[in-house]
Amino acid sequence: MLLKRIITASILASLLALAVFFLPSEFFSILIALITLGGAWEWTNLVGLQSLSKKLLFLLLLFMPMLGVFFWTQLLEAIAISFDWTEIRTYSGVLEWFVVPPVLFWILAMVLIRNLPAEVLHMQVKPVYKLLVGWFVLLSVWMFFSRIRTFYGSEMMMYFLLLIWAADIAAYFVGGKYGKTKLSPDISPGKTVEGMYGALIVGAVCGITLSLIYGFNILVASDFVLLSVLTVLISIYGDLFISILKRQRGVKDSGSLLPGHGGILDRIDSLVAASPFFYAGILLIYRSIE
Repeated sequence: MLLKRIITASILASLLALAVFFLPSEFFSILIALITLGGAWEWTNLVGLQSLSKKLLFLLLLFMPMLGVFFWTQLLEAIAISFDWTEIRTYSGVLEWFVVPPVLFWILAMVLIRNLPAEVLHMQVKPVYKLLVGWFVLLSVWMFFSRIRTFYGSEMMMYFLLLIWAADIAAYFVGGKYGKTKLSPDISPGKTVEGMYGALIVGAVCGITLSLIYGFNILVASDFVLLSVLTVLISIYGDLFISILKRQRGVKDSGSLLPGHGGILDRIDSLVAASPFFYAGILLIYRSIE
């Protein structure tokens, strides 16, 4: 199982890295949209939606705002390139404010899961509200994941991915070797506090490494290290949030598309929470140094 997991992860990581560096921003956004819609299909299964027509309607309601944001972003990018307005390429007006609700949502979710795990796990929520949360969460991850690539470039996008992957690997191996204290046994018995600390340390190391490579001054470097650590922290609770949905549904995986990894949501669970948080962080850092 571990070998199959490693092989699948290596293939997926390689393909995504190629997409990050070689796909134009508009095609990268389309690729991420397709992945997100696949996750949305799994979400409908996790909340118990049986009707095919309702599932397709949910996907359509997710796709339409994606389309609107996509064309607005591409319009701004085209204007910035045509007139060499570089400031527009790192700022796009009112859409930036849309990052506030998902950031607040994930902070609240983290606090609730950390302090009231059993209550959150057994919370009775109507499927329609779960669908609404799924629409909000999945639209946010697509929007801010693709915007990191569009406005901050391939290298920052790759750093974000490496940060999450490195933290995930650290949590797995540190937790496996040293883990004794369960982080949230009711929700995910395999996760440990020691594994979380390992992930956070790796997050700090990634932030320091990035700062050294780019020669950031001490203030900007401190900001990037703090952002990296907090992004890793929020990603852990994004993973736990998806685990809650799976436990409530009584399934181990969100799907069976990826050998050794389950479904799409099983692979993007950390990114779901981390994407808007990381985007908000780099937006603030870039605004402060301009």
